[in-house]
Amino acid sequence: MFRTALRNVLAHKARLLMTVLAVVLGVAFVSGTLVFTDTLSKALSGQSAKSYEGVAVSVTSYGQSRNEDGQKEGEVGISQQTLDKVKAVKGVDSVSGRVSGFAGVGDENGKLIGSGWANKGANYAPVKDGKDPRYAFTEGTGPAKADQIALDKETAVTGKYKVGDKVRVATNGPVKEYTLTGVFTTEDGDVNAGGSLVLFDTAVAQELYLKPGFYQELSVGARAGTSADQLLGEIKPLLDSKNTKAQTGAALADEQAKQVAKGMSNMNQMLLAFAGIALFVGVFLIYNTFTMLVTQRTKELALLRAVGANRGQVMRSVLAEALVVGLLSAVIGLVSGIGLAVGMRSAIEALGAKLPAGDLVIAPGTVVAALVIGVLVTTLAALLPAWRTGRIAPVAAMGSAHLPATAKSLLLRNVLGSVISLAGIGVVMLGVSMGGDGRMVIGAGAFFMLIGLIVMLPLLSKPVIAAVRPLLQKVFGVPGKLAAQNAVRNPRRTAVTAASLAIGLTLVTTLSVLGITMGKAVDRMSTDKLKADYKVSMAAQGMSLDKSVAETLAKAPGIKAVSPQADGYLKIGDSFRSASGVNPAAIGELLNIETVSGSLGSLAQGEVLVAESTAKKQNLSVGSALQVQYDDGQKATLKVGGVYKDLEGLLSPYVLDNKILAEHSEDQYIREVYVNTTGGASKAAQQKVVDALGKNPAMTVATQQDMRNEMGGIINTMLNIMYGLLGMALIISVLGVVNTLAMSVFERTQEIGMLRAIGLDRSRVKNMIRLEAVVISLFGAVLGVAIGVFLAWAVGTTLAKSVPNYALVLPWDRIGIFLLLAAVVGVLAAMWPARSAARLNMLTAIKTE
Repeated sequence: MFRTALRNVLAHKARLLMTVLAVVLGVAFVSGTLVFTDTLSKALSGQSAKSYEGVAVSVTSYGQSRNEDGQKEGEVGISQQTLDKVKAVKGVDSVSGRVSGFAGVGDENGKLIGSGWANKGANYAPVKDGKDPRYAFTEGTGPAKADQIALDKETAVTGKYKVGDKVRVATNGPVKEYTLTGVFTTEDGDVNAGGSLVLFDTAVAQELYLKPGFYQELSVGARAGTSADQLLGEIKPLLDSKNTKAQTGAALADEQAKQVAKGMSNMNQMLLAFAGIALFVGVFLIYNTFTMLVTQRTKELALLRAVGANRGQVMRSVLAEALVVGLLSAVIGLVSGIGLAVGMRSAIEALGAKLPAGDLVIAPGTVVAALVIGVLVTTLAALLPAWRTGRIAPVAAMGSAHLPATAKSLLLRNVLGSVISLAGIGVVMLGVSMGGDGRMVIGAGAFFMLIGLIVMLPLLSKPVIAAVRPLLQKVFGVPGKLAAQNAVRNPRRTAVTAASLAIGLTLVTTLSVLGITMGKAVDRMSTDKLKADYKVSMAAQGMSLDKSVAETLAKAPGIKAVSPQADGYLKIGDSFRSASGVNPAAIGELLNIETVSGSLGSLAQGEVLVAESTAKKQNLSVGSALQVQYDDGQKATLKVGGVYKDLEGLLSPYVLDNKILAEHSEDQYIREVYVNTTGGASKAAQQKVVDALGKNPAMTVATQQDMRNEMGGIINTMLNIMYGLLGMALIISVLGVVNTLAMSVFERTQEIGMLRAIGLDRSRVKNMIRLEAVVISLFGAVLGVAIGVFLAWAVGTTLAKSVPNYALVLPWDRIGIFLLLAAVVGVLAAMWPARSAARLNMLTAIKTE
């Protein structure tokens, strides 16, 4: 029987090729993901370990801690005195203090070099030999004076800077000019990710990023014969344990390796989820393929039964075919996945990101996963056709080339599908009623709803396709009528084919509706709530602007109104609440703040504005006394001067005059500065703002449209990535349509011959097959779009309260494109089966049993 199975595999190469391709795609995605992330994880960990070579002990400061009253205590970093104490420890060979933060370098046109978030500045910390072991200089030397810097090689090349040139560098304040003293190479991860690194003299870096005489980190080298653990034990008692942490260089490298692995795990999960979707869709194709093969060999299998083969042997022969196909597919998929991993690396580097060098990692677990997944998916998909094969009675099989499903089996299937679907819809609605906590419940309900619909698709196919039959007949005549009839002739197979398209388009539609809706909500927020001409912020997202930015802009010619959006914290009761510091005289011109009660002018009187939702929760109203504790520990009583409609994303729940917040904050975080110009928004006005900031490469001056595009661009990028990843599932769906049509042509060989004999020419035979493909494809697509819209609505209801101006938007243009693509898929998939049907010899076809 096994030899028979092998012969059958080789006898149906064309059919099995599509199954192999479906499994290969899924396995390649899985193995490629695992190889890529394992390789990148090892390379990043190796890079991290290399940066700590020679570091026996590392001491890190975590900033000032807070006591129970919310007051900061301890030092802001590691003092010079602590460094000197560590240096005096027996067995210490060298100690270098480190401090770092953001620094942006402009090119000859004043534009920022490198990715904003990865642009760093640090101090040059030479040890006893006069060199800093972290950096290898290719030109010149490290900075030794306040007006000197050194640059990483890539930044110097990009900016066309040479030793001795003047370089404009900005942190979070005004641009300063420095003399370039050297160019170096580094293993710094941010530089390898496309950023830049500026080395300052230590005193300058401390002034910029921390406090004179203080460090964020100490790197301690050990003398020969002194162990890192011994040194660690002697250093720990010298430190402020509340704010600092000491560990060996090896332990720190291991810790960072775990962090890298954790970061890779998130990428792994996302990519593997899409691989799982592709494999799930592939199950339908494999099931259809083996159903076709069994149908084509019904008489052959019956003959085997007649000559003595039992049901188990026949079933095992079909499963053996699946095992061979699965194993072959898994091996090809594994090899393809390795190639995919190499391609992913090249693609990322082509986009400008530099990945650390490292050998390709093919873990034993990856090989095992690829083989198990390939074999398991194929075998499970073939299990039901194999079981049905064993149940075919020899006499019945000899008398019929294809046995239709009984009415009883379809009835049971429809009842089961209806129950699962209704249960899934019920769980989704339960999740909707739970609000923001119900998204996981909605996900579970969506899974059961899809499974139920897949089970009951044969029931749905007949009425849905019957509804479009008159239109097809009217437009396309006889081929249209026959196509509609043929599409529902075998409802099981039509349902399986449509299911794969429905799953893919459900996901695509859900993501599209949610993405477009979120984008419109952000756009409405920008249009309705933001009146400022421009928003000034740091190029590195999350970085604070210097307080001098708002002061400088307020004095610049052509500037009408300026307000910072500064973040602070107020301790109210036992918890800290976020607060926004603004300019009371200008904020009303820059943001559309609608007061429910009280007035915006109360800010200038030292009073506080409270968001409407917060006021309701805290039972606050105009005139209420609010007991607060500021960032520096001082306590005060603030009067509520007004209640305003929530502006999430623009203002915190509590709004104060920024002068009050700044008085109680040593290093205030200023997220952005809003600006209005005298003549309104224009290119000339925008240039005035840029000029007022000294053409600072580290800052961006965004228009209202830029602000809208910022979030919209992120959403569109995410959608495009999702479309690309889901594209593989749709490719597998196309193969499924090809399979179904090929089987349909095989089953109707005699019928097609008769149609040809009574006058249906080749072109109309082709049209009949094409229309059948389009009908099946659009049936799956319409279901997928409908389910996708429903799920997007369900998830959207859980977001509505947390997203201002949220209102469901149906992107009819994209939905139209999805349906059009489904029709195109049908036409393309029908090319080979339609051609085969049209080329049938009518006399030979008529004689076919």
